[in-house]
Amino acid sequence: MKKYRVKIITTIIICCVLIVAYFLGGDYAVRDISSPLSTSVESIDNTELANPSVLEPLKEPQSHQHEGSSEGGYNGSEGYSVEQGMVIDPETGKDRYLTDPVPEGKPVPVEPQDIEIRDTTYTCTLFVRCDNILKNIDHLDKEKIELVPDEGVIFKASEVTFYEGETVFNVLLREMKKNKIHMEFENTPMYNSAYIEGINNLYEFDCGELSGWMYKVNGWFPNYGCSRYQLKAGDVVEWVYTCDLGRDVGGYYATGGKE
Repeated sequence: MKKYRVKIITTIIICCVLIVAYFLGGDYAVRDISSPLSTSVESIDNTELANPSVLEPLKEPQSHQHEGSSEGGYNGSEGYSVEQGMVIDPETGKDRYLTDPVPEGKPVPVEPQDIEIRDTTYTCTLFVRCDNILKNIDHLDKEKIELVPDEGVIFKASEVTFYEGETVFNVLLREMKKNKIHMEFENTPMYNSAYIEGINNLYEFDCGELSGWMYKVNGWFPNYGCSRYQLKAGDVVEWVYTCDLGRDVGGYYATGGKE
């Protein structure tokens, strides 16, 4: 009789263990399925950014977008208004990559994953300089002083070739590699563009907490990333180093500041 009771108790215990294991196992399975959604930005290989298709998986769904009405309004609470050719969220006043509408007459941003690069070639002018550091040399890390050219010119203004459809980023990356000039960048999915961290081993924050690299095309500092600025023949592209969030180089508006 005692042996029989032991068997019954043992059977009940085994059943309980199996039931608990079943529910715990289901919980972990859900966690495993959801974990890929938290993939970090650092897991993206920077060298692959030269291929626009690398950003395709990060593209947000577009099913909620609507064309603006003839009066520039939007359809429904989830609709979008069209301003300067950009799709603007009426609630934020920005596009889906947090970009403010561009000034009238300036080119609107394109998306790297939508670009088609063709074999036709054109030329533009590229210039990379950090002469502004010379005016703020006291704020520069002492170890970096020797990296600043005497006249602050890292890449003198030169006519370079680009392919139809390419962006400011494509040209900078190719020319820096061709001329063996160090360059480091990071992919920023939030803004759908590459961010230039350093050129010639001169990085953001090397000359103060408001310092870093900015670019301008034909004298204008775009308020969107260099991977979203599609080049046209004859464009003049300048990369400049700011020590005061763009104020000292005329690009404060591009950083979100209001003069």
